[in-house]
Amino acid sequence: MQKAKQKVLSIAVPSYNSESYMRHCIDTLLVAGEDVEILVVNDGSKDSTADIANEYAEKYPTIVKAIHQENAGHGGAVNAGLKNATGVFFKVVDSDDWVDTHAYAKLIKTMKEFIANEQEVDMLISNYVYEKVDAKKKRVIHYRNNMPIEQLFTWDDIGHFKLDQYILMHSVIYRTQLLKDCELELPKHTFYVDNIFVFFPLPYVKTMYYVDVNFYRYFIGRSDQSVTMENMIKRIDQQIKVSKMMIDYFDYEKITNKRCRYYMINYLKIMMMVPSIMLVLAKTDEALEKKKELWQYLKNANKKLWFRIRRSRIGIGATLPGPVGRFIQRVGYRVYRRMIGFN
Repeated sequence: MQKAKQKVLSIAVPSYNSESYMRHCIDTLLVAGEDVEILVVNDGSKDSTADIANEYAEKYPTIVKAIHQENAGHGGAVNAGLKNATGVFFKVVDSDDWVDTHAYAKLIKTMKEFIANEQEVDMLISNYVYEKVDAKKKRVIHYRNNMPIEQLFTWDDIGHFKLDQYILMHSVIYRTQLLKDCELELPKHTFYVDNIFVFFPLPYVKTMYYVDVNFYRYFIGRSDQSVTMENMIKRIDQQIKVSKMMIDYFDYEKITNKRCRYYMINYLKIMMMVPSIMLVLAKTDEALEKKKELWQYLKNANKKLWFRIRRSRIGIGATLPGPVGRFIQRVGYRVYRRMIGFN
C-alpha cells in the first residue's frame, strides 16, 4: 500500500460556538485542496459547531479532520490541533477569521518549494488585515520595511519594528517539528495565549522567510471578542497571567542571539504596556494596585529586564504617575486605537 504524501500545511481552527461564521473560514482554507489538512477543533461548543465540523470531515475526508474535546479554551484547542498535526508547517486560523485565497496559493507554492529543495525554514511571515466592521479603509500590517522580502534570512537581518508591527499569530506560520521540539503547550482556559504561541518558540527559530502578501483576515466587530476594551478589562487577570508567564520564560543566558533577544524584550515591553493601560482604563483602586504589583513582579523576576523595560519610552509612558499621568495614558490609548483599529 502506497504511503500517503505528507501534507504541506496543517491548519488548526479553534472553534467554540462558531456556527454563525465557521463555514466561511473553512471554505477559504479548502481552496488549497490536498496540500493541507484542516483540523477543526470543536472546543466543547453548545451550538451546532460539532455538527458542522463533522459535515466537512465527511465531505472532505482527506483534508478535514474534526476533533472534539471538552472545553479547554483557545490554548487547549491550539494544543489539540498541534498534537494532531502531520503537515510540515503549522498555522492557526481562528474560526471567525479567514484567508485571502490568492495570497494563500502563493504561500502554499512557497512552502512546497522549500520542501522540494529540502530547505528547512523555521518561520514564515506574511501580512494580516484588520477586517474591522464599518471601517472604510482596512488596515494592513506588513513587514516590508524591516524584513528581506522572499529570501531566507536570520535574526541578524531583521530591522526595527514599529509599535503595530510585531509578529502575531495572524502573521506567523511555524515549522511543525520546531513547535513539537520546543514542547510548546499553551495554558488552558486562558485568553491572550496567542502571545505565548508566538513568543515561546522564538529562541529556537534560526531561519525565516517573509512573503509580502495580505494573507490573514482578522475580523474585528463581535461584542464577545476577547480584544474589545470591555472584555480586556474584564479579563485583565488573564492578561496579567500571560504577561507573567512570558516574563518567567525570558532568560538572557538561554536566548543567545542578540537580535532575537532584542526583539523579545521589545515584545515584552508591549506585554507590560497593554495590561498597564487597561488597568488605568478600569479606573479603580484595585486595578491600580494590580498594575503596581505587575511591575513589581517584573522587577523581582528579572531586575535587568525590568530596568531595560522601565526606562524605555513605552515603560515610561505606561508608568506615568498620578491623575495627570493616567489622563495622558487614557488619551494616548484612544488616539492609538483610532489609528490602528485593533479593537
